[in-house]
Amino acid sequence: MQPNDRLCPRGLSAGLAVVVLLAQGAGAAQAATAPVANGAAQVAITLSGEDGGRCAVSHTEAKAGPVTFTVSNTGATGITEVELMRDNRILGEKENLAPGLPPVSFTLTLGGGDYKVYCPGATPETVAFKVTGAAAAQPTGTIGALLLEGTKGYAQYVDTTVDGMVVAVDRLAAAINAGDLDAAQKAYAQARPFYERIESDVEGFVLPGHDATDNAGNLDYLIDMRESNLDPAVGWRGLHAIERDLFQTRAITDDTRALATELQTNVGHLDRLVPTLDYKPEDLANGAAGLMEEVQSGKISGEEEAFSHLDLVDFAANVEGAQQAFAFLTPGMEKIDPALTKQVQDQFDRVTKMLDSYRDPNALGGFRPYTPELRASDAVTLSKAIQALQEPLSRIAEKVATAG
Repeated sequence: MQPNDRLCPRGLSAGLAVVVLLAQGAGAAQAATAPVANGAAQVAITLSGEDGGRCAVSHTEAKAGPVTFTVSNTGATGITEVELMRDNRILGEKENLAPGLPPVSFTLTLGGGDYKVYCPGATPETVAFKVTGAAAAQPTGTIGALLLEGTKGYAQYVDTTVDGMVVAVDRLAAAINAGDLDAAQKAYAQARPFYERIESDVEGFVLPGHDATDNAGNLDYLIDMRESNLDPAVGWRGLHAIERDLFQTRAITDDTRALATELQTNVGHLDRLVPTLDYKPEDLANGAAGLMEEVQSGKISGEEEAFSHLDLVDFAANVEGAQQAFAFLTPGMEKIDPALTKQVQDQFDRVTKMLDSYRDPNALGGFRPYTPELRASDAVTLSKAIQALQEPLSRIAEKVATAG
């Protein structure tokens, strides 16, 4: 979701790195290289409500090695995550950064080079971060080794995305149990992207004692089923049933609370199952293509978020997940077919830039509501942009599956 780079949102997190303008104002000078304490460079970041949302960093440069980032949110209601990226891959990310929570610290070992930091909803959203000293090791080896390395990195992305979903759903349930409709609507908008980023990877999970044909044990059904595809024998469960209560009836009932509790249980099951995933390179490619099909079938049509109209939030999350899958394949793909690799990345950049035009830091989820009026005026343009990405992306799976 950075301009000309990727969509964000959100995913992988063994550490965190964030850099943006100092809160004192656009003309303020950045401090010198981050000081070292306890063997790690120290960078302090403060998220504030200034100028509609600002992400202030004490330093924009550090020496190669461990870097500790300590983040505080003093009042930035529209900023809930920060990410560090290099070569379109998320290296570190922290989400669910609600105002008033205690500061959190993360340490990431960085090699010398140029990085990008993304802070969605802030002004500005993307800032360069420089690490001086020994360069980070670049991927090397055979095509097969590069692709295998990519599958391992992507598996971590999926695992930490679901970890973030656990936190987000717990907050949603807490707001529902407190009977706070406004807080619950905001928490719903913050929880939605997690599943949308990785849904193509987890659709086959079923609970013990069930099989894939039994919706009563199908986690995808229990977490993300829409009204249009209900199984009468099982009934309506999950996020979209909660969406109906929060945005259509605008009432939190005992049934809503029961739905939230069940959702917590099922997301907990998912969190325990995800680490068992073992990917082939073509799984990443097919998953990326599947997420783009999700955009065409559910988001552009407005079916996904029929009550909240948060379809563009889900749209962005689907694109982020697809781009992360592709990014982890990129080192191998650059050896297999550099022209196709560039074509796919160019189309991702085009879609990212287009989606950035719909951002609204004051709206739920950070995007304009996808109202019937907006759908009528913009759906064709959105669909054409996704189609231009789908065609070259659909050729990646065969390339990586047949690579020597």
